[in-house]
Order: sequence, then structure tokens, then C-alpha cells
Amino acid sequence: MNAPATPACVINCVAYGRDGSRRDIDLDTISDVLAVDDGSFVWVGLYEPEESLLDKLQEEFGLHDLAVEDAHHAHQRPKIEAYGNSLFIAVHTAQAVAGQVSFGETHIFMGPRYLVTVRHGTSLSYASVRARCEREPELLALGPTYGLYAVLDFIVDNYLPIVDEFREKLNELEHEIFAEDFSRGTIRQLYDLKRELTRLRLAVAPMQDITGQLTRVHTQLVGEEMRLYFRDVYDHTLRVNDAVDTLREMLTAAMSVNLALVAVAQGEVVKRLAGWAALLAAPTLIASWYGMNFRHMPELDGRYSYLVLLGLVVLVVLGLYLLLRRARWL
Repeated sequence: MNAPATPACVINCVAYGRDGSRRDIDLDTISDVLAVDDGSFVWVGLYEPEESLLDKLQEEFGLHDLAVEDAHHAHQRPKIEAYGNSLFIAVHTAQAVAGQVSFGETHIFMGPRYLVTVRHGTSLSYASVRARCEREPELLALGPTYGLYAVLDFIVDNYLPIVDEFREKLNELEHEIFAEDFSRGTIRQLYDLKRELTRLRLAVAPMQDITGQLTRVHTQLVGEEMRLYFRDVYDHTLRVNDAVDTLREMLTAAMSVNLALVAVAQGEVVKRLAGWAALLAAPTLIASWYGMNFRHMPELDGRYSYLVLLGLVVLVVLGLYLLLRRARWL
């Protein structure tokens, strides 16, 4: 009788021996592998599994009901929970796709002899992580905690290119901010960039608490040697978080400068309009004075009164023009 086909959502199901050697197994033999206390552990990788599959893994590994309930649904907040001698970890992943940042989730179950990774949404495969671990069998022999370290380190390392890309975008936008012409698209791009940075910070900041707990609290599962590795992930997370905070502050300043420059430009326009209005007001005032229907205006009887009045208007306008030009209103 043929063995049941492995569901497509099962990316890998592998047993690693005490010496780091690899052996592919199926889901039904997991409990048999764990029944033999030979120092081996099982690593199962899933991508958006069905509820029935998680229920089967719960039976095979003895997972806690609350942890499985959280793994059934995406959109969990990043956290780490201890259930007896096992851990449930939820983290947010991020990657750049077509110039945009897409976020996903990874839920991790870890016990003394198993590691289960469940990916949801946009998330890079952990095949490269497993390949890296298999190239270091002496470290893989340390158990599932090394696999957990490799996954978390991979997730944090994927934050760094996104931060660098955001930094380059900010540098480009700074040139647009100080351009002569105001562009509404610039302030929109600044806002979009800050929004994405805020979302990235919500993913990165909880990683500090998760890796910190792995180095200080859950010592029954994380040995002394592995705590050094998780401390390294903590340092990387701290660096990414500081970079995100710095970029957010720079974006806030850039938005403020952009709005200030717009206000200054508008003020310059108002000043110029006021200057030209003053130039037009002088001849308008003189013309309105002599446009009144008074009969006894003795200066109108002169032969050259029109030319004198015209010259007076020109002098007044020229004087105002020079005065406003010196004051930089024109």
C-alpha cells in the first residue's frame, strides 16, 4: 500500500542525528523518531498549513492547545510564550518586493527535540537556513536551539537591506526637498516612507525582547553555549532598531523642513504680489483723484498739466519700484 502523499504546505520534515546527520522522514514517523532517546531532533517546515495538519503536529509533538490556536491564525503580535518545556515564538518577517516592503509572519514551536517553523504571508523560504546549518554539523548537533538561532538570525539579517534601501530613498528625497519647485509628490513619498518605517519598527522592536528572553530566561532549553549566539542576534536587532529610529527622526525633520520651505515660498509669492499691487496702487490713486468731477481744479488749466501729471506718476512708480526692489519684495 502506498504511503500517503506529503501535503504541499510541508516544505521539509527532517530528523537530525546527534552528529548532525540528516534523514528525511514523513509526518507519521515523527513520534517514532522522538520515542527513541538517541539525541536526535526533528525539524518541520510549513507554509500556511491547514488546521488539520497543525492538529496532527500537535498530536505528534504534544504541542499546547493555546500555542496551536495562535498558529492557526496569522496577524499575531510578536511574542515568546513558554508552555512547560516548550516555547512558542511569533515574529514578523519583512522583505522588499518590487520596490515595496511586504510583511509576513513566522510561528515557531521549539522543544527539547523538535523545531517547527510555520510561515504565513510574504516570507522567504528557510531552505538556505537549513543548508547553512547542515554545512555545520558540529553546531547542528547542539539541537533545535541552533536551528532556532539560525532562523532568527536570518530574519533579522533580512531587515538590514530594507533599512539601507530606506536610507537611500531618504537621501534622494532630500535633494527634492531643497529643489526650487515644490512637488506634492515629495511630501507623499516622505509620508509613505515613514509609514513603512513605523511598520518595520513594530516588527523589529519586539525581537529585542524575544532574543533577550532566550539569553536570560529560558535557560532550561537554551544552553550556555547557545546563549552567546542569541546574544549576537540581539546585538543585530538592537542595531537595526537604532537605525530605524534614526531614520524616522530624520524623516520627521525632513517633513518639517519641506513644509517650512513651502511656507517660505508662499511668503515670497505673497510679498511679490503685494509689491506689484503697491506699484499699481500709486497711479490708481492719482488717476482716481483727477477722475473726480470737480470743476475748480486750477492745476488742470495749465498747458503742460497732463505731461507733468504723467511724469509725476512715472516718478512715483519708479521710486516705489526701487524701494521695493531694495527690500527684496520684487
